[in-house]
Amino acid sequence: MPLHPEAKTLLDGLVEAGMPPIECMTVPQARQACAAFIDLQPPAEDVADVKDRAIPGPAGDIPVRIYTPAGDLPHGVLLYFHGGGWVIGDIETVDRPCRQIANAANVTVVNVDYRLAPEHVQPAAFDDCYAATVWVAEHAEELGVDASRLAVGGDSAGGHLAAAVSLAARDRGGPAIAFQLLIYPVVDFDWTSPSITENGEGYLLGRATMQWFWAHYLGATDPADDPYAFPLRAPDLSGLPPAFVASAEFDPLRDEGEAYARRLREAGNSVTAERYDGMIHGFLWTLGATPSGARVVDDAVAAMRPALSPTVSA
Repeated sequence: MPLHPEAKTLLDGLVEAGMPPIECMTVPQARQACAAFIDLQPPAEDVADVKDRAIPGPAGDIPVRIYTPAGDLPHGVLLYFHGGGWVIGDIETVDRPCRQIANAANVTVVNVDYRLAPEHVQPAAFDDCYAATVWVAEHAEELGVDASRLAVGGDSAGGHLAAAVSLAARDRGGPAIAFQLLIYPVVDFDWTSPSITENGEGYLLGRATMQWFWAHYLGATDPADDPYAFPLRAPDLSGLPPAFVASAEFDPLRDEGEAYARRLREAGNSVTAERYDGMIHGFLWTLGATPSGARVVDDAVAAMRPALSPTVSA
């Protein structure tokens, strides 16, 4: 279908506001511009309890924000990793989506503020996200959550980190992950796909923007075929948690996300894959301006609910 009118209005508005492409900004400028996307989101929902705290990580404390919905404990728990190309974004950027997911799914959400590039190149972000997942599993009772109902998820670079954490948890013998929520994830370093060609310019995230993000994230490192850097290149995708994989029609990352969903399914995993026609990359951050994309939250919650809901004994 054509570009959704809501997405076109949003893109036109950014052009009229004089927002330059991210790859033309310095890192501080890009981070400041990213913060403006909060104003494009629906109003923040009230959650029964919200706490900021720090948890131990491999290079110091990791800030997290924990959203606990109303209802009896223990809840299932979702560790959420924000998008932003591993360079921009933070707890505040996805505060409103995390609140929405916590209420809609009736799960505790742990919003993880992992280290960003270029100050901390890969695998710093991955190391923080894996460490946070281990910590939550080990401190489930303290948090009032059920470690057997633990999920990981994120959007864009956050989806990349969730996919990588799922692979690492399988490879390292834990923690057990019940579900992975991947919203238009980055899963490869590839400039040849049709969606990169078709959507490489003019749709907020472009080919040059993605190259800018990758350059900052990788720095001088060369992870080659490291599956935690490039999940789509993992030789074996069997034995992974059930997944929800969202893609957007006018997203340069569309094809790699959909290819990952196919490979997960071919490897014997349970996968729900949804393409959001007419939408652009990043639409989870702009649902106040692109409300037609809001069903991504409903779809994600519906797919995740069986894995994170308590088992009812007969």
